[in-house]
Amino acid sequence: MEWILQPWPWYVSGPLIALTMFILLYVGKNFGMSSNLRTLCTMCGADKTCDFFCFDWKAQRWNLLVMSGAVIGGFVASNYLSDNQIPDLNPKTVEHLKEIGFESAGKAYVPTELFEPEAFSDPKTLAILLIGGILVGFGARYAGGCTSGHAISGISNLQLPSLIATIGFFIGGLIMVHLIFPLIF
Repeated sequence: MEWILQPWPWYVSGPLIALTMFILLYVGKNFGMSSNLRTLCTMCGADKTCDFFCFDWKAQRWNLLVMSGAVIGGFVASNYLSDNQIPDLNPKTVEHLKEIGFESAGKAYVPTELFEPEAFSDPKTLAILLIGGILVGFGARYAGGCTSGHAISGISNLQLPSLIATIGFFIGGLIMVHLIFPLIF
């Protein structure tokens, strides 16, 4: 069990991702997580109120299995295959995060200042999570997919729009972390 508890090196996980993408390309499927939200909304009847949801959702059932597997796999990995879930952060990063109010940096898996139950009673935290969620949802829809769909599946298909979207995702992340994040906190 010790080998499965350690992070897998790139030369194992990378080829596994490549093999998965090759199989999906071979069978004519495109991978992406945000498309599952559209499928779930259509299954719940959203196609009766909006044309965007009018499509054959049954053709996407396989992707719902991928999503379910990711959720189940994440649960199993975090609860049964992880002995230390606290990420190993650079000491300078921990110091900087503590300077801006994240005392849990280097001590918790996620910042408890944002994700502990008490944080949801803080209007600022709720606003940040709500606005962030709306922006991520809008961005995924506007870009025609999420980071996993474009960065993994789209680039594997050699699609130029996916390469441009992925570059945009990284630029947006850098702007958020280095320019906007310090202004919020």
